[in-house]
Amino acid sequence: MKNPPPTPAPGSGLGSFVSTRPAFSRRQFLRSTGIVLSLPLLDSVLPTFARAASSAAAKKPRRMLAVCNNLGLLPDQFFPRQTGRGYALSPYLQHLAQHRDDFTVFSGVSHPDVDAGHPADVCFLTAAPHPGSGGFRNTISLDQYIAERIGHQTRFPSLTLGVNVQQGQRSLSWTASGALIPCEEKPSDVFRRMFVQGSPAEVAAQLRRLERGQSILDAVGSQAKDLQRGVTARDRDRLDQYFTSVRDLEQRMQMSRAWEHTPRPVVNVPAPLDPASPKAYMDKVKLMYDMARLAFETDSTRSISLLLDSVSSPAIEFGEHKLSDGYHNLSHHGKSEAKLSQLKTVDEWHMKLLAELFTELKSIQEDGEPLLDRTMILYGSNLGNANTHVTTNLPTLFAGGGFRHGQHLGFDKEHNYPLPNLFVSMLQRMGIETDRFASATGTMRGLELA
Repeated sequence: MKNPPPTPAPGSGLGSFVSTRPAFSRRQFLRSTGIVLSLPLLDSVLPTFARAASSAAAKKPRRMLAVCNNLGLLPDQFFPRQTGRGYALSPYLQHLAQHRDDFTVFSGVSHPDVDAGHPADVCFLTAAPHPGSGGFRNTISLDQYIAERIGHQTRFPSLTLGVNVQQGQRSLSWTASGALIPCEEKPSDVFRRMFVQGSPAEVAAQLRRLERGQSILDAVGSQAKDLQRGVTARDRDRLDQYFTSVRDLEQRMQMSRAWEHTPRPVVNVPAPLDPASPKAYMDKVKLMYDMARLAFETDSTRSISLLLDSVSSPAIEFGEHKLSDGYHNLSHHGKSEAKLSQLKTVDEWHMKLLAELFTELKSIQEDGEPLLDRTMILYGSNLGNANTHVTTNLPTLFAGGGFRHGQHLGFDKEHNYPLPNLFVSMLQRMGIETDRFASATGTMRGLELA
């Protein structure tokens, strides 16, 4: 697969670097760092980033799918009125009724200090504060935190997926150095990477691409490191972050070689056909759910992010329905009954697709357990209400993973409980020993293992 042209990573923080050394100009440095900082693309572009699993085979695999719909859901239709285990299902949750004991719904949760409305979607899995500020720099996302620690156990440390995404600007996945990992938008490409075995010549070509990437890192990293002398303390810190990212990429490229000679799994399903139009938004969502399910069923990865970029979606069509306006414009409904009616239909379709995914994961057995019991699914949004752009009281649904579900955990809607606490609980369930992530204060209160 051909690598995309290198582009400077957004929010890299290296744009203010000034070199006083005549042998290597600022422009040359920025061009070089643009090459290196774009290389986290390899998580989505190159077929493998892993090393052969050893002791991991003896452990029960745990997985995570994190989905963000960046236009959220109509709050009054999503949130139940009662809390606890005997709550009455809300209109939207009625579509998940057969799975009510397989999920927990949260209200009164948000990311502390994550504001700015629509730009907050890039912080859905990072919880980095103030994404709309001029000096904003993102932090590592939950899926990449997982990938760094257990990604070597599978062919793909992570998959970064998207539907109708603004490429190069929006993603849920971010590296430790704050570089965006672009979304893969074509289900056919995801399928091919996971299940289509390349010819010996294609494998050799892929290995050569990995070697070329390694040599670029070596050359540019050496030049950039030479600039550490004579820079400010702040710029030295930035370069330290930069070198950490370079070292991580070098390790990933080295690990990927082990998987290039390992046969891909065989599945008895045809390759998907990519929808031709962004109007086929719901078809794309369904296909990406299918790709996630197949990835988990074949243990190809254990960490997947999926951005549903509803903001960038046109007047979508699904089933017998056709929206009268773009998804984004409808979300600014101003209490228009016509717009609210269409949004309700869209939201209900999202719930139906989730119900299908839950059903399929429950039907697949892994060592005598339903795959859903080993798969955590986080579904939510960066917006509590798209009509007003608020980033509090986020609609959040959490399913599977072997937790004791069937409840509505309601927290203070004025002074929200930190959603990153759920991330800590998820990390611990993945077998990652930590009690902190982003702005978390501990694990999620009220969420217990089954």
